[in-house]
Amino acid sequence: MARNFLFDGLLADKLDTPEGRSKLFATLPDDGRHYSYGDVEDVSGRFANVLVGLGVKPGDRVAVQVQKSIEAIMLYLAVVRAGAVFLPLNTGYTPAEVEYFLGNATPRIFVCDPAKRTDYEALTAKLGIGLETMGVWQNHDISAGSLSDAGLAAPTAFKTVPRAADDLAAILYTSGTTGRSKGAMLTHDNLLSNAETLVQFWRFSSGDVLLHALPIFHTHGLFVATNTVLSVGASLIFLPAFSAEAIIANIPDATALMGVPTFYTRLLDDPGFTADLVRHMRLFVSGSAPLLSETHVQFEQRTGHRILERYGMTETNMSTSNPYEGERRAGTVGFPLPGVALRIVDAESGKALPQGEIGIIEVKGPNVFAGYWEMPEKTKEEFRDDGFFITGDVGVIDADGYVQIVGRSKDLIISGGYNIYPKELELLLDEEEGVLESAVIGVPQADFGEGVVAVLVPRPGAQLEEAVILDSIKPKIARFKQPRRIIVLDELPRNTMGKVQKNVLREAYKRLLQS
Repeated sequence: MARNFLFDGLLADKLDTPEGRSKLFATLPDDGRHYSYGDVEDVSGRFANVLVGLGVKPGDRVAVQVQKSIEAIMLYLAVVRAGAVFLPLNTGYTPAEVEYFLGNATPRIFVCDPAKRTDYEALTAKLGIGLETMGVWQNHDISAGSLSDAGLAAPTAFKTVPRAADDLAAILYTSGTTGRSKGAMLTHDNLLSNAETLVQFWRFSSGDVLLHALPIFHTHGLFVATNTVLSVGASLIFLPAFSAEAIIANIPDATALMGVPTFYTRLLDDPGFTADLVRHMRLFVSGSAPLLSETHVQFEQRTGHRILERYGMTETNMSTSNPYEGERRAGTVGFPLPGVALRIVDAESGKALPQGEIGIIEVKGPNVFAGYWEMPEKTKEEFRDDGFFITGDVGVIDADGYVQIVGRSKDLIISGGYNIYPKELELLLDEEEGVLESAVIGVPQADFGEGVVAVLVPRPGAQLEEAVILDSIKPKIARFKQPRRIIVLDELPRNTMGKVQKNVLREAYKRLLQS
């Protein structure tokens, strides 16, 4: 029988029996609602009917920039059920940034927050894209948006569209240092195989309850967390956002937490986060940004638990993990996951390096994406002839086989779990009045892993004021990309070839955000 590889792989066996349909999927502490697995089938069916009614066909893209809600998860599943391709966008992106994604991906439908509808009406009309809205559900007397309202009126029954393992399920955009964002194409098999691997490797079962406080517009909160829970029939405590207070209030009912380093540093700052509070917990996972060894040690001293750190990226889902049993080594991301091949190569020659030598990390496996949307040449550049993907991350495998991320090529900054590419911000800063040139770097910051620092050189006779520059760029770029500090220098350090030495700047300002 024809099947939808991802949706059926995640949910078919949970929906086959009355007991499976009645199983708790999610608890929403903020409004007291509960979602069963039967509700997942019904609500995703409603939204799938709406999408098809709006003209969505298999292979069409559906772009979504909405606030976190359980209905947004149902929309993701509805897109998959309709045979379309889910395209989540960071809620921090400005309309100017979103314009590129819509123009590049050419989705059939764009779903935004109701409060932003007027920001996008002219753009979507120009591009010939349908515009719908979805807000956070409050009650039946208040509209949560056009798509939400249509979903309430639509039938629950929907014949899920068959899709094969190698059909596209999602496109996630990952910025490039040239300023051009790239759409990473993720197949049904990419997502399902990774979820099933994580279930086995992290020992998830139907009795687990994952405390979900991550955003759902990138791979960590959407695919790693949600797909893993769905694939094993576990449950979620679904929080709209992270707050230490909300985590502490709900963690007694949870067995696992997935977070970014910021979660753990802020929990450690709260005296209410104690060993007694988390004694029952089974697993704490950290990713999306480097976890400082200091945080790892402090967390164990406070709670008796060792955080499990893993490594992944938009293009590969999860590739490595510290072991569930055995030493979770601070400062490393563990071993390649089952089915994933990982090697360290010389950046210039591509030749594999001996264990213990630093080089570029390359990976291969069912988790690795299918390529970049509408960028065949870029895709070809990023893959070796033998199928290994060149991650661009710099790493080393130690004597015991643990993978350590040493740094990142192309000067990628990861702050609070979000990728920030300096070139995009540098192009914006160079347009500011009085700026001759700029260099953007990431420096250590305990709360976010890294913080953004911009170093500017003024034009002759110009006076640059930090506050003025920061205020000027605020409406032009997402908040998480904005510099924490701006430094003004007479000139940037350069090597003999004239290249800016960002390593010198990082060394000079490495303690700037630590006070």
